[in-house]
Amino acid sequence: MSKLFDLTGKTAIVTGGGSGIGEAISNTLAGNGADLTILEVNVENGQRVVDEIKSKGGNAKCISCDVSSLESVTNAFKKATDGNPLDILVNNAGIAHVGNASNTSPEDFDKIVNVNVKGVFHCLREGVEKMKSNGGSIINVSSIVAQIGVPDRFAYSMSKGAVHAMTLSVARDYLENNIRCNSIAPARIHTPFVDGFIAKNYPGKEKEMFETLSKTQPIGRMGKPEEIGAMVLYLCSDEASFITGTCFPIDGGFITLNN
Repeated sequence: MSKLFDLTGKTAIVTGGGSGIGEAISNTLAGNGADLTILEVNVENGQRVVDEIKSKGGNAKCISCDVSSLESVTNAFKKATDGNPLDILVNNAGIAHVGNASNTSPEDFDKIVNVNVKGVFHCLREGVEKMKSNGGSIINVSSIVAQIGVPDRFAYSMSKGAVHAMTLSVARDYLENNIRCNSIAPARIHTPFVDGFIAKNYPGKEKEMFETLSKTQPIGRMGKPEEIGAMVLYLCSDEASFITGTCFPIDGGFITLNN
C-alpha cells in the first residue's frame, strides 16, 4: 500500500529551520522522505537540526542565509538546488516585535519589514523561478495577527498581513505553472522562544504567566511545534494538490471562538 504524505524524491527548503516551529517543520519533512535544505542565519542551530535528522536516517544540509539580503538568498538557493528543480519551499524565517504605532521606532519597523516582508519576497522570487519547470508547493508562515487585532503587535501584524497578501498573489499568478501557494496562521505555540520571553519579562512568575498565556487559546493550551509541522507536511504533499491560495489557522479556536 502507498504511504500517505510521502515526500520521497522531493527537494525542500525551509528558512529558519534551526529552532522552534522551523525545527519541527524540518524534522517532519525530512522524516517523511524530503531531501531537505535548511537556510539559517544561525548556522550552529541549523547544523544541530541537520545532525539530528541524519541520525534518524534522513537527508538534510544547512546553508548560511540572511533572508533580508537578496544576494544571500540567491546564493543560498543556488547552493541548495545545484541546478535542480525545487519541489517545496517553506518560508518560516521571521522575527517578532512588541509595540504599537506610537512607540514603534522607525528602525524597528524597518527591521521587521526587511526580515518578515522582504525576506519572504526574496525567497518567493527565487523559489518560484526554480519551480516553474515542474511545479511545486510553497507554504508561508503567517500568523493569526494577520486576521485579528492583538494588542502591541503593530509592526509584526503588518508584516504577517503582507505575508498573507503575497500568498494570494503568488497562488493566482502561477496557476499555469502548477505552483501551489498557501499559508498557515499559528496562534501561540510553545517553543523555547516563548519560555525565554516569559522568563525575561515575568521573572518569578513563569508558571503563572505560562498558564495565563495558555488559556488565551479557547482550547486551553498552547500549540505544539509538531502540530505545525504536520499541517505543513499535508500542504506540501500530493494529497493537498487541490489546495492553493488558502490560509489555515492553527490556533486552538482563537480566531473564531474568541469573538
